[in-house]
Amino acid sequence: MTKQRRDFIKKMSLAGVSAGLLQPLSVLAGNSHAEENPLNITEEGKPTVINILQTTDVHCQVHPHDELFWENGKSVFRKTGGYAQLATYLKQERKKFPNTFLIDTGDMFQGSELSVKTTGEAIVPILNALNYDLYIPGNWEVIYYKKAMQKLLGSLHAPKICTNMYHDLGDGKKGELIFQPYHTWHVAGIKIGFLSYTDPLVPIRQSPNYSKGIIYTHPEENLAHYIDVLRNQEQCQFVILLSHLGLSQQIHLSNQEYCKGVDYILGGDTHERVRKPIIGKYAKVVEPGAFGSFVGQLQLTVENGKIIKDEYELVEIDADKYKADKEVKALIDENEKPFKSDIYDVIGYSSVPLYRYFVIENTIDTMILDALKWQVPGVDIVLSNGFRFCPPRVTKDETGNIPITNGYLFDMLPVNSTVRTGKVTGKQIQEWLEKELNNVFAKNASERFGGWVIKFNGMKVTFNAFAEKGKRVQTVTVGDAPLDLNKTYSICACEREGDPEDMLCRFKNVKETKNTEFTLHSTLKAYLKANSPVAPNPHKNAVALDAPETLLTQVWGVDYEFK
Repeated sequence: MTKQRRDFIKKMSLAGVSAGLLQPLSVLAGNSHAEENPLNITEEGKPTVINILQTTDVHCQVHPHDELFWENGKSVFRKTGGYAQLATYLKQERKKFPNTFLIDTGDMFQGSELSVKTTGEAIVPILNALNYDLYIPGNWEVIYYKKAMQKLLGSLHAPKICTNMYHDLGDGKKGELIFQPYHTWHVAGIKIGFLSYTDPLVPIRQSPNYSKGIIYTHPEENLAHYIDVLRNQEQCQFVILLSHLGLSQQIHLSNQEYCKGVDYILGGDTHERVRKPIIGKYAKVVEPGAFGSFVGQLQLTVENGKIIKDEYELVEIDADKYKADKEVKALIDENEKPFKSDIYDVIGYSSVPLYRYFVIENTIDTMILDALKWQVPGVDIVLSNGFRFCPPRVTKDETGNIPITNGYLFDMLPVNSTVRTGKVTGKQIQEWLEKELNNVFAKNASERFGGWVIKFNGMKVTFNAFAEKGKRVQTVTVGDAPLDLNKTYSICACEREGDPEDMLCRFKNVKETKNTEFTLHSTLKAYLKANSPVAPNPHKNAVALDAPETLLTQVWGVDYEFK
């Protein structure tokens, strides 16, 4: 560096100090990092590393927890995650790489008792303490309804973007975008542009009332337009699409012509662990797991104003390797203190590991179904949605069993829905099963919805996962008899707020629907009190004839393995 250049930088630094509390223009323009290096100076001819870090789908898991890995054909568990542990990792990264940019791609405010008790507000100061640089809303950010979502995201210090969430003016008329459509970062002599898309199927996947007042659009409606804005108006050399669509949808998107101009899709929603980028026709696709167990690290090497290399790694946040940051740990403990006795109150025990990672059946869902069948014994079939949130639990206490706390109940079932019953025909069941299986295994990735096979008890089904649409179901028995298409069966599931009276667990035209006196939480508590320790090994009620019961992802046809 020449003497003249050093003198110029020194003068600029002094001018910045004399400006006192004045905000840099870059902050007003939504460029959160330009103020740290206003001249974006790099040494000529020397490569510079830009370090982009991503978390997603943490679901309010503020502490280290058991995590499941698939290694050498079997489940292995290690302690991972924790925001205080993540804070330590981030400090190390920022020290090694000054040009570090931290992003969260959604589902920050749903998934724990601490969040439910404070309608998400206890999570805000924790996120702010980690100094994120950019956020996007996930499909569960609407859990406390639109206004609360706006308040929670608005309380975060960093910018928020979403290119497909609009204010609903009524009668299906779109107002303005709720958040800014894009963000740019000028660093190391280049400009990076960010876009964001949240799942447009939120009003179907979640209770419809959650997203009232919001209109979601599909990426194809405006993605090409905003790519053009970033590439040609903003003159970005690199464009990143931040997504909460799920890995199947993100892979599909990467192969569409309207995605041309996007370099990377940093995705979320389905908790998949992409360890090397999936190469689409127009963009590379990654997704960094869930629960704070991992951080996705995309590193761009810049030389003479050009990106000469990109590298991606999935970093495991090993709770033993990264010790808790004292300040963030103290903040978490303080926020948790008013609710601590309830969160850690043991309500029952399991003698087998609890998990929710396999596509077809899991021990957590088996336990919920067993509890529902026990609570409402006269019902033919009980149903449970195929959620994937909730980290595993395998650590035993002094009893020799795995404690299930009230807090873990909220981890498994953050929404304490009312248990509801109704009646459907065998023909409805057959059609519903085909529809639900297509949601999971559709050949066309754009048709895959959510991620996991819906769970049931009282019914046994064999199916071909990779058969043609509408031809997957092979056999169905209810009780000990084959499914009778003309017979009426009673079913039980949870009520979703905002669903029509005649809908139950995405079943339409359900007859004689009735809410019971039970909720999911009261049912689980009563069941565990009466039956602990439970051993909810899957009953093999759903059996794929062409896929293993240990299937860990719905994604196929690309070079990817969940592990």
